[in-house]
Amino acid sequence: MIRFSDEHVWVRVEGETGVVGITVHAQDTLGDIVFVELPAIGRVLAPKDVAGVVESVKAAADVYAPVGGTVTEVNEALRADPSLANSEPLGAGWFYKVQLSNPAELDALMDEAAYAKFSG
Repeated sequence: MIRFSDEHVWVRVEGETGVVGITVHAQDTLGDIVFVELPAIGRVLAPKDVAGVVESVKAAADVYAPVGGTVTEVNEALRADPSLANSEPLGAGWFYKVQLSNPAELDALMDEAAYAKFSG
């Protein structure tokens, strides 16, 4: 299951873990991404917390946590090659993984159809 926030961040649920990244719309808006700041492993996030930063040739933008939980892993490949957020935003360009603290928070997020309408 994948859900989307109104801050153009997605979360894909894999068991009790959420994999988080920015959407195609977000990377299209930002342009060529040149730097990402990822959260520290072990950091506890609440929904809407600033979890990281994305910098592009055009702008810098905060990445807001779509759900709360504890960061269990960050994408070191993305840190080494930020352009993955452009080329594979819903795949290899993921930002971090989080142990979900309250799976019910997913209910407040949009499904793919609602997000397509929102970002369309």
